[in-house]
Amino acid sequence: MRTSIIYFVIGFNYFVGAYFGIVNTVYAGLLIISLFAIIRHIHRVKYSPIRDFRASPETPPVSILMPVYNEEKVVIRSIRATLSIDYPLFEVILINDGSSDGTLQTVIDTFRLKKIDRVYRKFLKTETVRGFYYSNETPNLLVIDKVRGGKADALNCGINGSQSPYFCSVDADSLLEKDALIRLMTPVLESGVPVVACGGVVRVLNGIQLGDDLTIGKIDLPNKPIILFQIVEYLRGFLFGRVGWDVLNSLLIISGTFSLFHKATVIEAGGFKVGNVSEDMEMIVRLHKVRRSQKKPYRIRFISDPICWTEVPENMEMLARQRRRWHLGLIQSIFHNREMIFNPRYGTIGMLVMPYYVLFEIIGPFIEILGYIVVLLSYAVGLLAVKFFMLFITLAIFYGIFLSTAGIFLEELTYRRYPAWGHMFRLLLYGVIENFGYRQINSFWRLQAMVKYLTGRTGWEHVENKGSRSGPKGEKP
Repeated sequence: MRTSIIYFVIGFNYFVGAYFGIVNTVYAGLLIISLFAIIRHIHRVKYSPIRDFRASPETPPVSILMPVYNEEKVVIRSIRATLSIDYPLFEVILINDGSSDGTLQTVIDTFRLKKIDRVYRKFLKTETVRGFYYSNETPNLLVIDKVRGGKADALNCGINGSQSPYFCSVDADSLLEKDALIRLMTPVLESGVPVVACGGVVRVLNGIQLGDDLTIGKIDLPNKPIILFQIVEYLRGFLFGRVGWDVLNSLLIISGTFSLFHKATVIEAGGFKVGNVSEDMEMIVRLHKVRRSQKKPYRIRFISDPICWTEVPENMEMLARQRRRWHLGLIQSIFHNREMIFNPRYGTIGMLVMPYYVLFEIIGPFIEILGYIVVLLSYAVGLLAVKFFMLFITLAIFYGIFLSTAGIFLEELTYRRYPAWGHMFRLLLYGVIENFGYRQINSFWRLQAMVKYLTGRTGWEHVENKGSRSGPKGEKP
């Protein structure tokens, strides 16, 4: 019996080593693909017809949907910044999802809105709409007040109230760069295949100084380690994770913080799924499912230069809630559409991408944490050779350091939103440090999300941000 246990433990150690090796090989491949893709994209942008699209009356109008719930601190800043973007024709639709604070009244008073009657086409079923608010002084702003139903329900309500063929979802604690929307729309207009969804880059707003016109002013790094760790994560996740999957036409995730959708296609797919805690990812999976079932050509894109800046959690409790919610949303999105897994009808999405997400993203935290425990204990009691132990450390720790630093260098070689040399060195330092504790804590939170899903505790964990303290002249917006 003892011999069998020893052989099982040794076998599991080799399994963990092989598992980390496969994961890191995939990441390395995505990194290489992303490097060439980003360099090619930057070269293409130099000759892009963005200026022509910006001035053309034929550029399709866009409805910017901003669901809000108890965002009194930041909502005015976000509306003003969004209204000032550089795009030919757009409307901003703020959906007040049953806020219990002064969010709605603050917006009404600031923009001097009046309650109006309006035709409301209910393409998608939502909670009851209580009223519409509008002012001729700000003709491209509409506020919809509704009974609380969650973010997915609020987005569906915004879709019903929108008048444009495309809509862009934006979080209330986020700020778009002035040309972000036109940059996001340009590849859609240039594509020879219908683009049904498109996502841009999200960066960390905390610590950024805003200009008097609510544009991004002085870019600096905050002092809090927890925010710096997240900046490194965002650089790595967006610049080579999503770029690589986009090149392979296998994108399953675009950030709901900043994403563009073709409205008719979303309505055809049934709208955002209420009850899913990551409605943006679930929608992307379902769009793949619908279009491939119909055998219609389509693309879901990620563009690496439109930038949206968003606030991130500043304490461990809120960060834990956010990461559990993200991973829970991933699990829900995959398993709500589980008939696609290993189904040749859905091509590479069903045969390769979704199985990869199940084996390496969903189950990954469990194998990673158990692997650390078993490998370390096995080495401590003499069951593992030093060479194998060092190989495990290389795959589990030092390769993670390589990926983090590679993401930072990719940012420096391309977009350089953090322009000072001191920024790069600090980010490189935190790209190293995050692999000694922070990454493992993240895996533990994701493991908690797996337990929540298996035990049926799939409720939304609300994340409270403090509101940016980086307004004009350092004042709170």
